[in-house]
Amino acid sequence: MKKTLKKGAALTAISVALASLTTAGFAQEASTADVAKETAYIFNTLLFLIGGFLVMFMAAGFAMLEAGLVRSKNVSMQCLKNISLYSVAGVMYWLVGYNLMYTNVDGGFIGSFSFNYLFDAVGSGADGSYSTASDWFFQMAFVAATASIVSGTIAERIKFWPFIIFTVILTGIMYPISGSWKWGAGFLGAAGFNDFAGSTIVHSVGGWAALTGAIILGARKGKYGEDGRVVPMVGSNIPLATLGTFILWLGWFGFNGASQLAMGTIGDVSDVSRIFANTNLAAAGGTIVSLIIMQFTYGKLDVTMALNGALAGLVSITAEPLTPSPAMAILIGGVGGAIVVFAVPLLDKFKIDDVVGAIPVHLLAGIWGTVAVVLTNDSASLLAQLYGIAAYGVFTVICSAAIWYALKVTIGIRVSEEEEAGGLDRSEVGVEAYPEFAFGRS
Repeated sequence: MKKTLKKGAALTAISVALASLTTAGFAQEASTADVAKETAYIFNTLLFLIGGFLVMFMAAGFAMLEAGLVRSKNVSMQCLKNISLYSVAGVMYWLVGYNLMYTNVDGGFIGSFSFNYLFDAVGSGADGSYSTASDWFFQMAFVAATASIVSGTIAERIKFWPFIIFTVILTGIMYPISGSWKWGAGFLGAAGFNDFAGSTIVHSVGGWAALTGAIILGARKGKYGEDGRVVPMVGSNIPLATLGTFILWLGWFGFNGASQLAMGTIGDVSDVSRIFANTNLAAAGGTIVSLIIMQFTYGKLDVTMALNGALAGLVSITAEPLTPSPAMAILIGGVGGAIVVFAVPLLDKFKIDDVVGAIPVHLLAGIWGTVAVVLTNDSASLLAQLYGIAAYGVFTVICSAAIWYALKVTIGIRVSEEEEAGGLDRSEVGVEAYPEFAFGRS
């Protein structure tokens, strides 16, 4: 009897032990799943934050590029405009733009006008795979880049406050509405339009707004002679413009790389690495092609064309930086560089005064890059790409023209001829960037 009891007790103990091990196994499995989800959340959020501060640093690149390419009497104004537009973009995108772009779009044309004051402490999106604040920060930096494109084109003759009013509307309403069409799961997303990181959504939108502003504002005084002659208005500081270009080049790794939107798996990290490589090669291709064309066409080189060639290469690869091979990335960027060399004199023929060359770089290379998606991405349709390009162009031109014209007939958008001749640093800002060279300026 004792032996039987002992045997029964032993069997019971073994059963309990096995049950405990099984329970522990399930607990371990659940714990591993939790850890994996938490790790993905951390890395995805980190990607947004790193990408965000790299794209934010592009604001410094735009500021330095513009400061170098305008004349010395307008440098302070460009610096003021760039820090102001970045600040305005931040507030407007927090206040209304983020929700307008991503809330309740549902395959339509516009999101929700609900105000966004707070960010969730943990969780965002449908699956809670990243921090809300990190996503907002990353997306907000893109909005500011769009406004910076406009700033450079219409430099040296635009009044400060009308420009800021336009920026408020662009960053708070126009860009979020059009951005929702693809990135907010709107109608262009449903139509199969592809734009990975914003060749059209960011760069062409900024380019269309800049083109419209340049036409309504008019050219700088003395830029175009009555005989059709183009008068060069040389920038104040080529080293500064070069520094700005390199800063933009660096920031583009965040612009394109973080648009992968995930870094929680080996596959995602590998894709981010390929995006970095293709982004760099496209910029190099844009620079080299612009140099070759300039040498054969003009017999001499222009550093500003080379700088814009690099930027055009970057814009061109932005619509699809993942699927191209390295050689194709160079080719796509190279075509962007060629566009800049041929488009700058074409704009002068139409007497469209683009101070920094932003229209060829961001608008025309942006259109090319969006079309080029079909060369490497099998899921892309040329018809859908053209549909998206047209939709963004029509919407941005109509809205921008209405705003620019309304500002022109109400408060005015252009400084007086006397103020333009003396420089906006003196008339609008009151602080000259180079006071020791204030006399004899052109």
